[in-house]
Amino acid sequence: MNLLEPIVAFQSDLKTIRRDLHAHPELCYEEHRTSDTIARLLEDWGIPVVRGLGGTGLVGVLEGTDRNGPAIGLRADMDALPLQELNTFEHASVNPGKMHACGHDGHCAMLLGAARHLAAHRDFPGTVYLIFQPAEEGGGGGKAMIDDGLFTRFPMEAVFGMHNWPGIPVGSFAVTPGPMMASSNDFRIVVRGKGTHAALPHLGIDPVMIAVQLAQSLQTILTRNKKPIDTAVLSITQIHAGTTTNIVPDEAEMVGTVRTFTIEVLDLIEQRMHEIARGMELAHGARIEVDFQRKYPPLINHPDETRFVTDVLRSLVGPNQVDAATEPTMGAEDFAFMLQEKPGCYVFIGNGDGAHREAGHGLGPCTLHNGSYDFNDDLLPLGASFWVKLVSDWFARPRSV
Repeated sequence: MNLLEPIVAFQSDLKTIRRDLHAHPELCYEEHRTSDTIARLLEDWGIPVVRGLGGTGLVGVLEGTDRNGPAIGLRADMDALPLQELNTFEHASVNPGKMHACGHDGHCAMLLGAARHLAAHRDFPGTVYLIFQPAEEGGGGGKAMIDDGLFTRFPMEAVFGMHNWPGIPVGSFAVTPGPMMASSNDFRIVVRGKGTHAALPHLGIDPVMIAVQLAQSLQTILTRNKKPIDTAVLSITQIHAGTTTNIVPDEAEMVGTVRTFTIEVLDLIEQRMHEIARGMELAHGARIEVDFQRKYPPLINHPDETRFVTDVLRSLVGPNQVDAATEPTMGAEDFAFMLQEKPGCYVFIGNGDGAHREAGHGLGPCTLHNGSYDFNDDLLPLGASFWVKLVSDWFARPRSV
């Protein structure tokens, strides 16, 4: 493993930063203290900061030997989750109901470690934009930064992101070209029937039975409408109807999520959901409202940038520690918006199995979005070294004139 010794030397500083961020989590678009802390550190290291993109987002502008040279972007997310932390160790959250249960504290600390090193070794012929993004956890902060001019105010050739991944051993990375994470979409379906006494069902229109049939019919989209080789998930996660045993209610409600790796499959599923609902209306005389909300698009790694990143990772940790064709996950990430606008690549860095957690951790597993999770501080010099090597190798690449 080829860690950069100057970064290893200040690992304890990065650990302090990471644990301070962990202890003070902030939710989507509320990352004021987090943003202030990051901006202060960057400015202390001589890196100008532009704030206010996507609300609390910020960009550090790190110039090398040629300010007119090419530029790339490195992105870390800042927000926490609305989750009660179960850990009781010293750096546990001091904000009730808020927790860094996805490792964004570590993502920020790794990028800050790279920023500190690069600021002291500006031997690259271009500019590195250090992107600290708010509201990844469902708030679409990546798109908000783009809408505020991220790529027009800070023109860059490519953009890169990284996320810790529990279950992958420490010292290992995973990446794949093409789909890496799925689109995330929510739906709400309301079946409006006609209530009646449960002993006189012929006098009403039963929305419960219609909802049951509709739930079953929606699954046929996956089994009979899309190609079997196209991956998709349609999960109904809630059904609500009725208030007592002897009344057929007026309406029933279903909510759920749809996940796909392509927009084409997503288009098909949304279209068929509306068509099936209309058919159910005609069959039963009910009214059915389908509200389909597209949240995050699929995260698609670009092939050239993924090959480049794979080479960087192999030179950093060795080929046996890099899974270059990892299985995509049906989870979602709003870095997908950035990859829709710019070439780039997103990688997973292994967070281990949880054995790193200190005394006082919760009884649950060290998995993402779990109250017992904690980021592995051993990743700090590794992640920071990856960012620095990526920058060095990117600017060393031959370019056409």
